[in-house]
Amino acid sequence: MIEVKDKSLKNYTFIDLFAGMGGFRIALESYGATCVYSNEWDKSVKEVYAKNFDEVPEDDITKVDENEIPDHDILCAGFPCQAFSISGKQLGFEDSRGTLFFDVARIVKCKKPKIVFMENVRNFATHDKGRTLAVVKATMEQLGYTFNYKVLSAVDYGIPQKRERIYMVCFRNDLEINNFKFPTPIKLTKHVEDFILEDENMVKDLYVNRPDTVFNEKEDNMYSNKTIRLGIVNKGGQGERIYSTKGVAITLSAYGGGVFAKTGGYLINGRTRKLHPRECARLMGYPDSYKLSDKKSLVYKQLGNSVVIDVLQYIIKNIGIALKKNHSKNSIDMVQQLNLFNVG
Repeated sequence: MIEVKDKSLKNYTFIDLFAGMGGFRIALESYGATCVYSNEWDKSVKEVYAKNFDEVPEDDITKVDENEIPDHDILCAGFPCQAFSISGKQLGFEDSRGTLFFDVARIVKCKKPKIVFMENVRNFATHDKGRTLAVVKATMEQLGYTFNYKVLSAVDYGIPQKRERIYMVCFRNDLEINNFKFPTPIKLTKHVEDFILEDENMVKDLYVNRPDTVFNEKEDNMYSNKTIRLGIVNKGGQGERIYSTKGVAITLSAYGGGVFAKTGGYLINGRTRKLHPRECARLMGYPDSYKLSDKKSLVYKQLGNSVVIDVLQYIIKNIGIALKKNHSKNSIDMVQQLNLFNVG
């Protein structure tokens, strides 16, 4: 998580849909925005959300009356990627029915927020040969919004994790914002080793001593902005690979097996282990003050489904810039109109 001094969204409100651990909330609040509503159906992650925000998200968005949701400026949603059931040739609002994106769309249709900010897995961009993304784009345009999207990787925004996601930013047409740009990548200055816990007592149960461990001939003495595989256990399948902490982390996963399930294995202090939940939280941008679940298995799953806070913050910064430029332009236009009115 980056330190933010610019509170450019301090007068904006937002709702947190498919809230998960609250990554969107932390990112938006860092720029001064205020959350007025949250929704999440998973019981275990709702408990974590409540511990951190003193608020229990409402349950099951499919049963929520959109008219009962508070008015807001920004709608944020990391909605699950469901297969879209498309009938006929029309792309748009009708074709999104039956998916959880439809619940986003019906709320947008009712509440007309200024901005809609969404996130999904990278494959969402190419799912069903691009038709899924086309439905979302057509739906948002049909509802009166511009549609901007881009696949971004966490490794390009200060977090050493190979995690690519699609981000979608939509502005209501009447705002006339056409200068929004996704953030430019920045140089990576940290690697996995910078996120490792110093207290060995916290991680002692995570070390793995496998007689079938096989290491490469490569020495672990070079830094890289990519993953560095050092060895394997068993057959080297998913969850059976060992990496260097001098590179970037593999994508944290909510699912998957293997001795190093969900985090991958790393060579640390001459021994191999999977990452600790707190180390994973750091690699998602969560501050150490964030309260995690007491169950490690749940933490791994919840973080594997979460968003990278730092990436969101850089995108939000550019949203703020676009809004500011638009406000300045409107102010200049108003002054010019007043001057014309006062001529003579």
